Order: sequence, then structure tokens, then C-alpha cells
Amino acid sequence: MNPTERRQRYRAQLAKNECIQPASIFDPISSRLASSLGFEVGMFAGSVASAMVLGAPDITLITLSEFVDQARRVTRASDISLMVDSDHGYGNAMNVMRTVSELENAEVCAMSIEDTSLPTPFGEKQGAAVISLREAVGKMKAAVAAKRDPATVVIGRCAAMGIEGIDGVLTRAKAYEEAGVDALFFTGLSTKEHVQAIRAATTIPLMLGSAPAEIQDQEFLAANGVRIALKGHLPLQVMVQGIYDALKHHADGGQPAGMSDRTPSAEIMAQALSSADYDAWQSEFLK
Repeated sequence: MNPTERRQRYRAQLAKNECIQPASIFDPISSRLASSLGFEVGMFAGSVASAMVLGAPDITLITLSEFVDQARRVTRASDISLMVDSDHGYGNAMNVMRTVSELENAEVCAMSIEDTSLPTPFGEKQGAAVISLREAVGKMKAAVAAKRDPATVVIGRCAAMGIEGIDGVLTRAKAYEEAGVDALFFTGLSTKEHVQAIRAATTIPLMLGSAPAEIQDQEFLAANGVRIALKGHLPLQVMVQGIYDALKHHADGGQPAGMSDRTPSAEIMAQALSSADYDAWQSEFLK
């Protein structure tokens, strides 16, 4: 499946009257396993990228080139349609254009550009400020203008709920839609009324970050235009715990057999490594 076909499949999902929860993926193995389990859409988050590439918290330390390189490894490993959290676009509107171009070249299908003031300004609490509406609109317009493939999806991400309240969020949502983004992504919403207000004010597909239980109702979300709702990043968390447990077992003098119930089957390893494809290629080209 070529990049445009993956992007068109992603757009088709946005056009459906349903809300899905994409697989949280971050490397070739998670990409292949998610695809083998039937996921058509995967999410590569900025926080996960920082953890995987740098072993660092989500405080805007990762660079564009590092992020793009890891995204490319994910898209190269399977045909999953990958959406990514590209933070603030790694700078101003000109940097946003570069970000869109590089992510398109990495075969990413959809990318969000957010209005949080990043990296955290001196003397301020992380995530406590958003850029001005004028600057944010400029970034959204720049992202849309930078697309080379019309099928690429640009997502305007709004983090203003805790700063400007629902009125500020609605103003920004309308402005980002007018700037030409294909979808809107929101964090910090806490009630169904927030979702309904945004739906009434906009016409394009909506997305939600991790939300409280009150609004984690798939039927309600679908009826109010939410097409994608994130479900956290459990695969990364379980992987970290698994690595710790295995190393701790080793450090305590344990033998591999002592954790045999925690290791993947040969079938799962074959899926993770795409062994059947490589066996076929070796048979055809090396014999």
C-alpha cells in the first residue's frame, strides 16, 4: 500500500460515523504486531517518541530529525496508517512547514500541530500557556500550505481548555477550521457538554486525548463528531515493565527458564520480525 492509499484509508475512517481508538505504536515491532491484530490506524505520540528515542520525559527535548527517523521506521514496517503528535511543529510557522514536509516524506498519514507554548518558557509551569490565536492560526495555515499530497491530514490541536476555558476553545476551534485544517484535536475536555459545544461550533472531524470516564462513551462520541479517541500508551508502559522484570530476574541470578511464561511464542516473534517475508526473499534471491 503506497502512502497516498494509506492516507485515503485514514480519511475514510474520519468520514465514518464511528469513533475508534488507534493502536499506540512506536517502533517496527509494535507497528507490525498492531497491523497483524487488525489495527488500520496507529498513533505515535510525542511523549512516547521522547521515551523511545531519548529515554527522556515529555518536555520537548526530541528534535524534528529524531522524531521523523523513528516515524519512518514505524511506517516502513507495516501498512498501518500512522498519525503522529508533532507537538508545536518544532518552532514557528516556517518550522511547521518543514515538519509537515519531512513527515510526509516519512509516509506519515496525519499530523497534529498544537497551540501549547513549547518548549516551556522560563519561569512558567509546563503546559500552562498557549501561543496567541494569531500565531496559532498562522501555524495552521502554514501546515496546510506545506502539504504536497492532498490526502495528508493536518490536525489542529487545541490545549487551551485549562487556560482559556470553553469559550476560548470554541474561538480557537472555529479559527483553526477556517485556517483549513482537516480535523481538530482537543485535550483537557472534562464533560459531555464540552464535546457537544465544540460539535455545535464546528463541522470537521474531532479527536480527543485521554479523557475522564464521563465522556469515554463511544456511541456518544461518535454521535458528536469524534472520530478518534486516544486510549493512553499501554504498550510502551507494559514493555518498560517487562524489560525491568527480565533484567531484575537476571540480576537476581535467575535463569531464562524462570520467565518462560513471560516470553512470546514463536508465532508472535515471527509476526514481529516478518520472518515469512524474509524467508521467502532469501529463498528467491539467495538460492
